[in-house]
Amino acid sequence: MKITDNVQCDVWYQALLARSTEFTGVFFVGVKTTGVFCISVCRARKPRRENVEFYKELKSVLAAGFRPCKICRPMENACTSPDFIEQALQLVRDTPKERVSDAKLRQHNISPERVRRWFLQNHGITFQAFQRMQRVNVALQELKAGRSATDVAFDNGYDSLSGFGYTCKKLTGSAPSSRRQVILIHRFTTPLGPMFVCATDRGICLLEFVDRRALETEFSDLQRLLNASIIAGENSHTRQAEKEIGEYFMGQRRHFSVALDTPGSEFQGIVWQGLQRVSYGETTNYRAVAVDIGNPMATRAIASACGANRVAIIIPCHRVVGKDGSMTGYGGGVARKAWLINHEKTLPTHDI
Repeated sequence: MKITDNVQCDVWYQALLARSTEFTGVFFVGVKTTGVFCISVCRARKPRRENVEFYKELKSVLAAGFRPCKICRPMENACTSPDFIEQALQLVRDTPKERVSDAKLRQHNISPERVRRWFLQNHGITFQAFQRMQRVNVALQELKAGRSATDVAFDNGYDSLSGFGYTCKKLTGSAPSSRRQVILIHRFTTPLGPMFVCATDRGICLLEFVDRRALETEFSDLQRLLNASIIAGENSHTRQAEKEIGEYFMGQRRHFSVALDTPGSEFQGIVWQGLQRVSYGETTNYRAVAVDIGNPMATRAIASACGANRVAIIIPCHRVVGKDGSMTGYGGGVARKAWLINHEKTLPTHDI
C-alpha cells in the first residue's frame, strides 16, 4: 500500500537522506523519475522529495511498477537486521540462561531504546519479553530431557519455583508440569521480506511472510489443532528451515528435506503432498492437481486446500496458476508469487 501520510513520509525521506540503517526494510521508496525503488541505506544520489513515493511492503512497490535499484539491491537487503540488533541477539545466544539488561547493552555500546523500538516494530514485543520467551523455551527443553522442575528453575535464573511456574503459565498457558506442547516461532529475513517459521518437536508447522493477512488466524488454528502455545525460540527444525530457504533464494536448492508437522484434514494432507510433486521450475493448475490425486471433480476443494496451506515455498502452492497461465491468488501476494515462479524458471547448476 502506498503511504500518503505526509508527516510519516517526511520522516522516511529524512531517513533516506541520512542513509539510516535503523529504517532498513521498514519502508521502500519508489523514485518516479527513474522507475526504481530503494531502501533507506541506498548510496545513490538522492532524489527530490516531490519525486518519490513511499511503501511499507515489498509487494506494494513491485505492484506499482518500480524495479529494484542496482545499487542498494532491495530484493536482497530489504529486511536485514541492523548491526546493533545482531549484536544484541548475539549477547542472548552467548548467555541463553541470563537476562541481558539495559546496562549490559550499554556496556557494548548498544542503545537499549533503539533495540526496544526495533523489537516492538518488527516483532510486536519488547526485547525483554523476547528474552523471557527464550529462557522459558530453554527451560522447557530441559524439562523434556528429564530434569526436575526445581533444578531447571534455579539453573535458568528464576528466584523461586513458583516464579518459574508463574512465568511459564503466563507465556505458554500452562504450568511446567503439564507438559503441554510448545510451538516455537522464529523470524528471519529473505529477499522478499521477513518470514515467520514455527516448529514443534516433530517439524515445521508454519512458514509464512510476516505480512500475510491470515497470519493471526493461522496462529490460532495451530494452537487449537496442536493443543499448544506459541513462544519465541528456535530448535533444529527452525534452523534447518531458515538454512534451506536461504539456499533456495540463492538458487542452490530445489528440494527441501526439513521435517514437516502440518495438521489438517486427510484431504488437505493429500493435496499438500500433491503440491510437493510439482517440480521446481514448473507450474500447474487446480484441475491438474485434482487429477494427480485421483479426484478430478474436486477442483474447488483443491483451491480451498491450497489456501489453507501454512507452509509457503516448501509446500509450493505458488506453482498453482490459472488454466490460462494467469496469476491466481496467493497468500503472500501475487507480486511475490510471480517473483517466485520467475526465480524458478532458470534451474540452478547444482542442488544442495
